[in-house]
Amino acid sequence: MARAAVGDAWVALLCDAGPFMIDRQAISNMREREVARFIAANPKSKAQAEKAQGWFQGVPFHWMLDWSTPFPIVAQAASGATLTSIDGQVFDDFCLGDTASMFGHSPAPLAKAITEQAGQGLSYMLPTAKGAELGNMLADMFGLPQWQVTTTASEANRAVIRWCRGMTGRDKILVFNGCYHGAVDDVFVDLREGRAVNRPSLIGQVQDLLPTTVTIEFNDVDALTTALRGGDIACVLAEPLMTNIGMVRDAPGFLRELRQLCDQTGTILVLDETHTISSGYGGHSNTHGPQPDILVVGKSIGGGVPCAVYGFTAEIAERMAALNASRPPGHSGIGTTLSANALAITAMHAMVGQVITRDAYAHMLSITDRLVAQLNAVIAAHRLGWHVSHVGARVELVCSATPPRNGSEARAMMDHELESTIHLYLANRGILLAPFHNMMLVSPVTQAAQVDRLAAELNNALTELLAFENSGGRK
Repeated sequence: MARAAVGDAWVALLCDAGPFMIDRQAISNMREREVARFIAANPKSKAQAEKAQGWFQGVPFHWMLDWSTPFPIVAQAASGATLTSIDGQVFDDFCLGDTASMFGHSPAPLAKAITEQAGQGLSYMLPTAKGAELGNMLADMFGLPQWQVTTTASEANRAVIRWCRGMTGRDKILVFNGCYHGAVDDVFVDLREGRAVNRPSLIGQVQDLLPTTVTIEFNDVDALTTALRGGDIACVLAEPLMTNIGMVRDAPGFLRELRQLCDQTGTILVLDETHTISSGYGGHSNTHGPQPDILVVGKSIGGGVPCAVYGFTAEIAERMAALNASRPPGHSGIGTTLSANALAITAMHAMVGQVITRDAYAHMLSITDRLVAQLNAVIAAHRLGWHVSHVGARVELVCSATPPRNGSEARAMMDHELESTIHLYLANRGILLAPFHNMMLVSPVTQAAQVDRLAAELNNALTELLAFENSGGRK
C-alpha cells in the first residue's frame, strides 16, 4: 500500500490500530473531490475571497485561513447552534467561534442587553451600576471574591504573569509543553526531543524566553516537583486539562499534587479556564477541583463580545494591594483603555446573569453524552483504533486507541491530512467542527438531531474511506 513518507510511522501506529486501515490515497481522493464540491457550492464566498484584496491574504485576521476549506466560508448570520453563509448554506455549528459562542450565537438576553447599551454609550472609562453587580455575580459563580476585567484572555494572562512576578519577586513562570494561553510571549516555549526551545514558529521573536520560562510535560509529577522545589518560580500557568493540542486529560491525582506543590513552595497557581469553562458551572476547578489562586476566563464569558476576567483569592488581593502601594507612580504595564468598557460589562452581565446557568449546563452535558455515545459507536462499527475524549461539553475525536498523557504525545497523534479531509467532508454536508484538530462543542441550544446528523455523516465519511482500502485501492 502506498503511503506518504513523512509521518508514516505515526499514522500506521495511531490511525491503523484496528484491522481496517485508512489509506493515504483514499484520503487524497476524497480531499480532491470535496474541494471541487466546496468550490461549486460556494460561489459567493469564493467571489468575496477574490475581491477582499484590501486585507492581507484576503482576510481580516490570519487564522480565518486555518479552516480545511480552500477559501473561507463567508458568514452572513448565526443564531443558536447554526450558522448561515452568504451562499445560503445553513451549518450545524460545533465550532461555536472556538468557544466564544459556546453558549449559543446571540442568545436573546445578550442581544437585548448590548442593543440597549449601544444607545447609551460603549466606553466611558468609568464604572457602571451593572459593573458593580457583575463583580458579585462572578464571585458567586466561580467562588473567588475579587475580579478584574480585560479585553481578551491574552491580556488577562499577561496581566496575571506581571502580578505574580511582582508579588513573589521571582522571575520564572512554569507552563506545560504544548500549551496555549493566547498571544502571551512568556508561554511560547516548547519541549522538542526533551529539550526546551523557543517556539520555532514565532514571528519576529528576539527575546530568549528560556531563562524565565520553564516548560515540562503535563502529568509529570516528578518534573513538576523538581521545578517547583527550586523556589524560583512565580506561578504555574495551566489549563486544568489541555485543550489546544487536542485534549490531554489530567492523570488521577495530578491536579491535587499541583495544588499541594504550589502551596508548599509559595508558587501561585493560575488556571486559565477560557476553554475549560465548558466542564461545568463555575468552570473545571469548581466542578472537579482544585481551586486556583487566580482564575482566568475569556471568550464565552461575554458571548463573543471581546472581554475577559481574572479572579483571585482574598490573600492574593491583599498582596496585590500591597504591591500597588509599594511601587512608584506611573503605568503598571497592566491594562488598556478599552479594558472594562461599558459594552463588555453589559455583555458579561447578561451572560453570567441569564445565559450561563446551571440549567444550560444540564442540557449541554446531556446532549454531549449523546454525542460521545454515538461517536464511540461509529468508531466501534469501523473497528478503528481511535477514542473519544471529553469533559463537560467539550469533545475530541483522537486517532489513537490510547489517550495522550502530555503535549508531545498529543502532537504526535495528529494526522492533519486526515483530520482536515474529514472536516471538509462534513462542511460540505452542513456541519462545522473547530478548524484545529477534531474538537466539538455542545451549546445549551444544540439539538439532538444535530448530534445525530454529525455522527451519521462521520460514519458515511469513514465508510467511504475504508471502502477504498477494502476494495484493494480502486476508486
